[in-house]
Amino acid sequence: MTRPTVAITIGRENYNRMFSEKALNDLAEFADVIHAGEEPAEKDELSDLLSTADGCITSWGVHQMDADVLAGAPNLKAMAHMGSSVKRFVSDEFWARDIQLTSAGVTLARDVAETTLGLMIVGRKRIIPLSQNLRAGGWRDSPTWDKWDPRELSRSTVGLIGASNVGRHVISLLEPFEVEILVADPFLDEAQAAELGVTKVELDELLRRSDTVSLHCPSNPSTYHILDAEAFALMPDHALIINTARGELIDEAALIAELSKGRFFAFLDVSDPEPSDPGSPLRSLDNVVLTPHTAGCIENCSRMGELAVEELRRFFVGEPPVYEITLDMYDRIA
Repeated sequence: MTRPTVAITIGRENYNRMFSEKALNDLAEFADVIHAGEEPAEKDELSDLLSTADGCITSWGVHQMDADVLAGAPNLKAMAHMGSSVKRFVSDEFWARDIQLTSAGVTLARDVAETTLGLMIVGRKRIIPLSQNLRAGGWRDSPTWDKWDPRELSRSTVGLIGASNVGRHVISLLEPFEVEILVADPFLDEAQAAELGVTKVELDELLRRSDTVSLHCPSNPSTYHILDAEAFALMPDHALIINTARGELIDEAALIAELSKGRFFAFLDVSDPEPSDPGSPLRSLDNVVLTPHTAGCIENCSRMGELAVEELRRFFVGEPPVYEITLDMYDRIA
């Protein structure tokens, strides 16, 4: 049987971050490998790489699989993507070619979920405001303590907006904490909720009942500003808001208005725009923490590389994929 040719398009400067030695060795066992230069492939280089490729591995920074690129890739049958979303990298022409598309972002979801859990613990314990208070000379007998009294994640109520891959990892990580988990997701049915050990509710009920609200849904027209002024008005005082998904999910003007009242504490790993405007109150309010889109893997993303290689191995030997992205899923993914 002829060995397939696989193009790695992500640029050699990203290999140490994205591939373990095992992944590259495993790939070389079943495929002839061709490589981009030091940086992710731009359009012309991508076209050259794919001219003889049967499969490819893509990630952040690689040019889109548009009509021009695909016209010069007659043999391309499978694309394994490493990243949180495939939407920027595919096109109508890509779907028309019936190329198998897989995403290793399911492993990235584990990193985002772990970060989310950490923020829940830190947020419920009020680590940030109490630390700021201590630096200013305060202690337990201060107004800050009264306003942001530390609480436990254990046996609280957590509301997850979206039962995505990240959301489901968060659910599994929360198991030892004996929390009540409410989930608002139009694509989650009662049987699936029962299997996950969560309670499916409408968004309004989730907001009224949750001590912590964490966003894990895709950004699309139906979720744009899913948390707006009306939504915030439903939430109890001292609630914790966490967004490690997409900035467009939150109406930031409405959030700033509520944060200015001192009602909530928020951790925002994403914003809209990104980064947030230099003069935005989000950069100065003391009850919000901004991080620069770092909830996912940063230094070591090798789990994605290993899965991308495994997906291509499966494709070329006729085994089912681990996580395939199909056109009918497109509107439901980030």
